[in-house]
Amino acid sequence: MKDEDLNKKLADTRLELMKEKGNVEMGGNVKNPGKIKMIRRDVARILTLKKEREKNR
Repeated sequence: MKDEDLNKKLADTRLELMKEKGNVEMGGNVKNPGKIKMIRRDVARILTLKKEREKNR
C-alpha cells in the first residue's frame, strides 16, 4: 500500500473504533465483543508499518 492509502485506512479504522467504543459507552447492544480488540490491533499494525517505512527512508 502507498502512504496515502495507509493514512486513509488508519483514519477509517480509527473512526470505526470510535464508533464501536461510543456504542459500548451508550449501553448499546454489542454484537461482537472481540471487534474492538481486533480494530485496535489493526491500528497498531498500520502504525507499525508507517514507523518502519519512516525508518527505512
